[in-house]
Amino acid sequence: MRMRSLGRSGLFVSELCLGTMTFGGSEGFWGQIGRLGQDEADALVKTAFDAGINFIDTANVYAGGMSERILGQSLKNLGIPRDDVVIATKVLGPMGEGPNARGASRGHILSQCKASLARLGLDHIDLYQIHGFDPATPITETLEALDTLVRHGHVRYLGLSNWAAWQVMKAVGIAEARRLAPIVSLQAYYTLVGRDLEREIAPMLTSEDIGLMVWSPLAGGYLSGKYDAEGTQADGRRTTFDFPPVDRTRGAGTLEAMRAVAGAKGCSVAQVALAWLLHRETVTSVIIGAKRVKQLQDNLGATAVRLEADDLARLDAATRLPPEYPGWMLERQGAYRA
Repeated sequence: MRMRSLGRSGLFVSELCLGTMTFGGSEGFWGQIGRLGQDEADALVKTAFDAGINFIDTANVYAGGMSERILGQSLKNLGIPRDDVVIATKVLGPMGEGPNARGASRGHILSQCKASLARLGLDHIDLYQIHGFDPATPITETLEALDTLVRHGHVRYLGLSNWAAWQVMKAVGIAEARRLAPIVSLQAYYTLVGRDLEREIAPMLTSEDIGLMVWSPLAGGYLSGKYDAEGTQADGRRTTFDFPPVDRTRGAGTLEAMRAVAGAKGCSVAQVALAWLLHRETVTSVIIGAKRVKQLQDNLGATAVRLEADDLARLDAATRLPPEYPGWMLERQGAYRA
């Protein structure tokens, strides 16, 4: 398990990150995602930690706070030293009925950080992330609230999730101009069947030296090897929760190329999907979630899969994005200065 610095910071995190969205669900939406109890969560956290993972991601909205509670208890049950693990959580979604119990306002951020710390049973959060863009709150207000948390010692580093490139750049510029705590990471969706990030976000991350955490690296199970091109022949999560969206036409060729590479490498299709991400220079850490230890162990095996140039070329040919303006014009004109 390799360690990588998270963006322009001195924080080192494992190349795989344990996601905890499957912890604590019961009925409704979160029940579809996962219904893992304390013992099952303990087993997953132990398996991940023993494999070298030091990075664990959760959010206040996961199962209405139960994911944070279960994770915090797992750390205690397993006796994992606090300094040996990097805990990331997020804030934005509704945590109550009122209009102020959601969003990225100063009040919601400060109150929810306090609540997350209580549920996790920790005195600080290593990486605190805004879970999405809040169009109702000025970015400056959000960044100043986050800076307050850093200055008070409740949070060590700051990140964003699901923001557009221009929104991230605006936040970076405001933070620098006002000398606020910087943004060190972005959590975003990126897979072989979802490479949209490469158009604007990836170049921006490279330019600003911001770390990338990838969520849903198997496209909601579509790239796990259990599904056919239509994503219908399995009993996995996509049968009841078809997300993230996948272009099935492009997906068919993607799965064909992945199965060919997996057969040649003697690994699983899921491992090919994860290994491809681990070979991308933009990627810092890939978030893997699981419901069973066996599933997690298979995902962990991706760190040992080495894709050769021919493998990468085959996967790229099946999944690369079609040319789009201004990308093709930037490439053409940039050649003049090469």
